[in-house]
Order: sequence, then structure tokens, then C-alpha cells
Amino acid sequence: MKTIRNLFYNASYQLLITLIPLLTQPYISRVLLPKGNGIYTYTWSIIQYFVLIGDLGITLYGNREIAYHRDDKKERSRIFWEIEILQLCTTTISVLAFFIFLHFDHQYFTFQLLQIVWLIAQGIDISWYFMGLEDFKKTVLRNTLVKAVSVILIFVVVKTPADLWKYILIQGGAQLLGGLSLWPYLRGSVERVSVSVNGIIKHLYPAFVLFIPNIAIQVYAVVNRTMLKQFDSTVSAGYFNFSDSLVKTILSIVTATGTVMLPHIANKFSQGDMRGVNNSLYRSMNFVSAISVPLMFGLAALSMKFAPWFFGHKYNEVGELIFFETPIIVLIAWSTVVGRQYLMPVKRIRDYTISVTIGAVANIIVNVPLILAVGASGAAIATVISEALVTAYQVFAVRDSLQIRKMFTGQWKYFVSGLVMFVIVNFISSRISMTFIHLGVEVFIGIIVYTVGVMLTRAHIVDEVRRLVRARFH
Repeated sequence: MKTIRNLFYNASYQLLITLIPLLTQPYISRVLLPKGNGIYTYTWSIIQYFVLIGDLGITLYGNREIAYHRDDKKERSRIFWEIEILQLCTTTISVLAFFIFLHFDHQYFTFQLLQIVWLIAQGIDISWYFMGLEDFKKTVLRNTLVKAVSVILIFVVVKTPADLWKYILIQGGAQLLGGLSLWPYLRGSVERVSVSVNGIIKHLYPAFVLFIPNIAIQVYAVVNRTMLKQFDSTVSAGYFNFSDSLVKTILSIVTATGTVMLPHIANKFSQGDMRGVNNSLYRSMNFVSAISVPLMFGLAALSMKFAPWFFGHKYNEVGELIFFETPIIVLIAWSTVVGRQYLMPVKRIRDYTISVTIGAVANIIVNVPLILAVGASGAAIATVISEALVTAYQVFAVRDSLQIRKMFTGQWKYFVSGLVMFVIVNFISSRISMTFIHLGVEVFIGIIVYTVGVMLTRAHIVDEVRRLVRARFH
């Protein structure tokens, strides 16, 4: 029940951060205009490389190590302080590297400098500690409050394109306050312990091992925006950012399971319960497929009409980008299960690293010709190609330790139900105007069609829901 409760908390938070862009992006797209949004996208993409250096794999490593030792308060306290001191050191180095970068790159200097708040926030972020304890309630409640305040500030403070600097500070400031708000909860959870330089340094290598795949992940998560600015235009970078952000926002509902299940599976692995690890994985794969497939088809069906209505008439191109990019909802959902919920907890970091490296290299290789040929649409297509390669390699890597057929048994039922839903919703969308009421009706019809489809085909998710209901009321 604890895992279900954590899924509820994390899913609730993911729903919140899904709704926040739905509130702010239509406003920001119209106020800052394509140029302002393009500048924000480009400068944000640059700071994320330095945030990556500051993180150095510590977020994933710390989450896993706390999960391994969560029942020993003294040991987890020692691990916490050693890892956090290491994080402060790596962040300091990253800050210095960022100032060196600014010395040589003066384009959008002021906006670049303001983005440094994201980097400072990285240094004091201890969410990995509470995730390792599977204590998601604290992080969710505090971050919910911070996000709510940031939304209010955006509507109150950001009024014209000249307020871009305020928007940057609000976005970075929300991250900083979210990190600071978790520190009071350490009281009673960790003890004062003595730490040594050697104790701190010993975490450097295993964290760095996780840093390598993080580099690759960041490359194909951020490099598209940077390359679009270099090979096409700043405006195209803004278009792609809105498309990618919306798709990833919808995707976050699904990938919430990865954050919850990683410490849960890591703990089972530390106890030698491989049967429990595998069973959790099979059930998780079924769950994410049942959710991600309708999200993919539903968003694709609505994309062309939704984008100009949601972002404004100057953003027609975003609808096409969303349509091209929707397959990553399913692909990343699958790779979250295989990579984040299996390969990482059972310490198969090499396979995970190879998979994301393949994705990063492929993304860079295909990005240039595709962007030069079709602009921002090329970046969207490149994203899908790279994610497909990541997922394919991860599935290939676990073929000897997991039953691949069992992982994907019955998946066709979700795709058939989703495809029927796509045809119906797309038909309706093409014949009516996009309004808030019409959107609600289309979403409702899509849910009904998909639900009927999975029930008629007797998909596995139906049995899972029945099992959970019985467990809850008996």
C-alpha cells in the first residue's frame, strides 16, 4: 500500500505540474511572443548543461544509496552528509565554469546570467534523500505550494516582452525555493555525524558512473533547442520548446512511476528478492502502456487544432511539431520501466549508459540534416528516432534476464483501442472549432472510447484495477 500511496502522491504532483503549463503557457506565449520565448528557450538550454555538471549523477546515485541504507539511521545520515557536501562542491565548480563561459559568449548576456539561479538551486536540492526514503509526501506538498506561488507571480509580474528577465527569475526562483523548503524536514531524520574527505571522495566515482548516462540524456533532451538556434532560428527554438514541453508535460503523468518505483525496486534488489523485482517490472510495464498509449493517440488527434488555439495564432507550426513528437510518450514510458526501474536499481549501469549514449549520438547525427531540411519538424523527428533507439537497445539488453514476451503480452489491445479512439476524436476535431467546451467533449469521448476498447479486448489493466479494488475494500 505504501507504493500505491507514493504513486498517488507523485501522480498528483505530476498532474499539478501538468496543469501549471496549461495555465501559464498560453499567457506566456502571447506576452513574450515567439522571439522572447525563443531567447528564454536558448538561454535555459545553455544553463542546463552546467546544471548537469553540478549534478554529476548525484541525484540518481543519492536516491539509490539512501534506498539501500534507509533502515539504518546512522549510516544513511553519514551517506546523506557526504553526498550533499560532494554536491555543493560539484555545483561550485560548475558555477565557476559558467562564469568562464559567459566571458567568451556575450550573446543574451543578461538573460544568461539570470539563469544561474537554476544552478544554485541544484546545489541545495536534497529531494533525492526523501525519494530514497520513499517519502514523497513532503516533496509533493512543499513543491505544490512553491509552484502555486510561481504561477501567481507570472500573471502578476510578467506583462510585456520586456519582462522576460522577470519570467526567468520566477522560473529559477521556484526551483530554488522548492529546494530550500525541504531542509527543515531533515530534523529528526538525519543525525550529526563526522565525515571525512575520503568518505566524500569515495562517492565521486559511482556518482560519475551515473553522470555519464546523464550527459547523454541531457544531450538529446536539450541539444535540439541549442541546435535549432544555431542551424535555423531563435524563433524555431521557441516553437520546438512549446511542443516538446507540452508532450513531456503529458508524459510526466506516466513517468511518475519511475521516480516512485526506483527506490522500491532498489530495496527489493538489496534484499535479494529478484522475483519481486521482476514481477514489479512486468506490472509497471503494463500500467505505463495502458496510460501512455491513449495519451499518445489523444494528443496526436487534437494537436493541429489545439496548438493555435492554446498558444495563439502565431504558433500554428507547434501543432505539426506536437503531432510528430507524440510517439515518444510511449517510447519514454517503456524506457522508464526498463532503464530507470530495472537496469539502474539492479546496478546494470553499463547497459543503461550504452542505451542513452546511442540515443544522444543518433540525435546529434540526424538533427543537423533534418533541421536543415525541414526546420523544427526535423528536431521533433530526430527526438522520436533517438528515443526509439534507446528503448530498442534497453529491451535487447534485458532479453536474457527478463521475459520479453511477458513484458509486451497483450500490448496490442491498448494500441487497437487507442487507434480507434484516434480515428473518432480526429474526425470530430476536424469538423468542429476548438473551444474549451469542445475540447472537454472530445477528451471525454476519447476516454469513453478507449475504456470501452480495453474492456472489450479484456486488456491486463482491467484485471489490475479489479485486484486493487478488491485489496482496498476487503
